Order: sequence, then structure tokens, then C-alpha cells
Amino acid sequence: MHSSLSKDLTELTTDRLVLRIWTAAEALAVLECEGSARPADWAGDFPSEGDRVIASILGDNPAWLGVYGHRLIVERDGGLVVGSIGLFWPPADGVLELGYGVVASRRGRGYATEATEALAAFALTAPGVHTVTAGVELSNPASVRVLEKAGFERYDTTTAEDAEGVVRFGITRHELGK
Repeated sequence: MHSSLSKDLTELTTDRLVLRIWTAAEALAVLECEGSARPADWAGDFPSEGDRVIASILGDNPAWLGVYGHRLIVERDGGLVVGSIGLFWPPADGVLELGYGVVASRRGRGYATEATEALAAFALTAPGVHTVTAGVELSNPASVRVLEKAGFERYDTTTAEDAEGVVRFGITRHELGK
């Protein structure tokens, strides 16, 4: 996979996607969208519930609207917003958490993997960041595969205290490019 950054770092471009920083106006549109008020450049099933959750907390976390924050996943061919991906900034002891979601109509195309690879590689260039992590419920094997394909390695499984059975994955600078 090939990826490149725009000069101002607001866009990360991969072979098939553009990952661009959410704006405050876009977050508001996600929260207020109804029927005909939907932007024309959104896939029919965007936003998902996860996108609404992120949009609702962006105002309380202004750093998440920055370069190392949350991004919309946009198809290069057609320009439709098909999901979101983000980093929960700032890092804690050099570790950043990553989360992602692609709308149902675009799943199975490898978009989540492509976006995850690109954003994780970008995140590992941030000052003071040495690891990017993600948590996935065992009941979501497709998301587990996304992280494995993106080069993340399983490092922790919590099942005793957590009824959901969350699996933790991570990738570090030295693992990138293996």
C-alpha cells in the first residue's frame, strides 16, 4: 500500500482512500443530519452510530480535530465519505489508541485495513509515540482480521472481567514494515 500526506498534513492519501481531518462543521452535520439535509458526498449509510458517538465528543476533545486526531474515510473514486478513523490524542506514555469504522455498504473491500495501515504508520511518526493500540471485541472477527492484516499483533486478551472479551492489539515503530 502506498500513502502520502498533503503539505499541511490535513489529508493522508492511500491507493483508494483519502483520510482527511474532521472539521467542527462536519461533526455538527453528523449530529444534525436528517433526511434531505444530508451532504451529497456521504455514502447512503453514513454516519453510523460510531461516527455519531465520535462527533458528539469531538467538541470536548479539541485535539481530536487536529493532525493526530480523527479523520473521515473518503473514497478517492467518487469522493464519498464511507467511515471514520481516529487517534485518541494525546498519547499516554508513548502509546496512542486507534479506532475505526466503515459503513456496512462498503465493508469487505479492505478499506478499514488500508486506512488503519496508513494512520498507524503516520501516528508512529508523531513525536513521543512508539506504539499504536486498538481494542476489539472477540465477537467481531472481521475487525480482528483488519488489525492483523494491518500489521498489529495481539498482546492482551481480557475475558475474565470483561464479558465482551476484548482483545488488545498493538504495533510499534520497530514492527512497522515487517
